[in-house]
Amino acid sequence: MPEMSRTEMQFARLLGSTDRYVEIVLAMPPSYRSDRVETAHYERWSETSLPRRLDGLIVTGAPLELLAFEDVRYWRELVCIFDWAARNVGSSLYVCWGASAALYAFHGVRTRILPQKISGVFQQHVVEAKDPLMAGLAATFPCPVSRHAEVETHKVPWQRDLTCLAQSAESGLCLVGDAARNAYYMFNHLEYDADTLKLEYLRDRARRAGTTFSPETLGNHNIVNKAGRDWREPAETVFANWLAIIAAQAQSVRDVNYVA
Repeated sequence: MPEMSRTEMQFARLLGSTDRYVEIVLAMPPSYRSDRVETAHYERWSETSLPRRLDGLIVTGAPLELLAFEDVRYWRELVCIFDWAARNVGSSLYVCWGASAALYAFHGVRTRILPQKISGVFQQHVVEAKDPLMAGLAATFPCPVSRHAEVETHKVPWQRDLTCLAQSAESGLCLVGDAARNAYYMFNHLEYDADTLKLEYLRDRARRAGTTFSPETLGNHNIVNKAGRDWREPAETVFANWLAIIAAQAQSVRDVNYVA
């Protein structure tokens, strides 16, 4: 997440939009370093601090799409976190680069670098309405997309109990479920504020002269500026569903322990 404080607030708003009590613990891999942002309020993921009992885990994105996963400094630490979460966390939500990284770690699926960054708001089609994460959503919903890479649908090993939950003809995969690992991979950004895409565009243009949107994406971008955050309702629905999934699994564990 290039702007950590904004991203923290975006997820916190969504997690706090229901009547469920949520305690957020911020953590990062031990070797992660940043000279640009304050990270003192983050815990370092270790045997002494974390892992502790977590009902849910969100792994956010990072501006590392042009770098091979194995070349990321904290890659081995991240894989250990993925493996621990698959065994110990009620449900994990991997977002953007975090989704691509987890899918690669678990299933060996590599991303494809796009010839041009895809950035805009695209209509996503619900493919598997019966999944509890999709409950209450319309047949289509808008979702911000902002990435340099994609996971190609035909390269996903669907036979390994993976399920496509939502996708777009224009922007590709959006949400994939992994029942065996109690995980969801979300390649886009339902957490974004109304102005996040615009701010990212201005940032990219300042860093790289000639940064542009494609005509289709630019149209979507302008619609967002005029209409505001028109993906707020589906975003709140998805995160409310995710918390409900976590609560149900936590109750199931309590029931088993009570019987035992």
